[in-house]
Amino acid sequence: MKLSAHVESWPTARPFRIAGREWLNFDSVVVELEQDGIVGRGEGLGVFYLGDNVPDMLAAIEAVSPMIEAGVDRASLEALLPAGGARNVLDLALWDLEAKTSGRSIWSLTGIAPKPLQTVYTISLDPEPADMAAHAASAASHGLLKVKLGADRPLERIEAIRQARPDVRLVVDANQAWSFEQLQAVAPGFADLGVEMIEQPLARGADACLSGYRSPVPLGADESCLHLGELDAAATRYQMINIKLDKTGGLTHALKLAHAARERGLGLMVGCMGGSSLSIAPAFVLGCLVDLVDIDGPLLLRRDRLPGMHYERGWVTPPAAAVWG
Repeated sequence: MKLSAHVESWPTARPFRIAGREWLNFDSVVVELEQDGIVGRGEGLGVFYLGDNVPDMLAAIEAVSPMIEAGVDRASLEALLPAGGARNVLDLALWDLEAKTSGRSIWSLTGIAPKPLQTVYTISLDPEPADMAAHAASAASHGLLKVKLGADRPLERIEAIRQARPDVRLVVDANQAWSFEQLQAVAPGFADLGVEMIEQPLARGADACLSGYRSPVPLGADESCLHLGELDAAATRYQMINIKLDKTGGLTHALKLAHAARERGLGLMVGCMGGSSLSIAPAFVLGCLVDLVDIDGPLLLRRDRLPGMHYERGWVTPPAAAVWG
């Protein structure tokens, strides 16, 4: 087996802002594994808030490349590298290679039944509530919006969006920006406005106070649940887990986390760190098992790779084998 890795940069269609950060492009690592003339690919972006960046991903991949080329499988890979972006791209490339060399689809390999999925469309954290309302109004074909919020006027922003889009389903994501007191203050207003879920209101490592709190809007863990090792704590504080392949270190571990979370009675969400259709296609597989889908990464880009995922009016169809899997 031969391994190659390179970096790709995907410009955003508009500045993409969350609490404390802005992107004008999404940088990703793409791994290609070649065996007997057949190539499997995987794309990942890492976990930026952990310092899991593109240079570190490349270094980690290079360090294990002799073992990968010698024939490491997905089960062995999980012991070889920790959860994170480097393991993710290698795991995804191994899945794609297995599908292509075996002549079996990812659906056959996983036993998951494909179906069209409704994905959120993300409303970026713009400077003013009116800006975000205008963005939401421009996304008239999308029936499910995820709104990025910070500590500045979160309720006013949702009020403006709800006025612009009285028809739309809403979830919100604070990206660790709030205090417990602010969550308690705004959650009832969000419930009145029909918000269906509040994602990651408090900082990772500072959310123990959520144990025993009865929020009027269900709470979702993103930064507070990276992998199986963090599920037990998250299950006492949140009602939903947002699973991202870059966090879990690949689809292999993500599927384990999904099944374990279901056993604990938790709702499930699949998310993404951005990126092109090559990173989204594996997340789509997991999306067929979850309650809330956030795989709009290609919609945030100025352009996607070809061939890519097919989106129409907020729905996305299963990826073709030429995309991945």
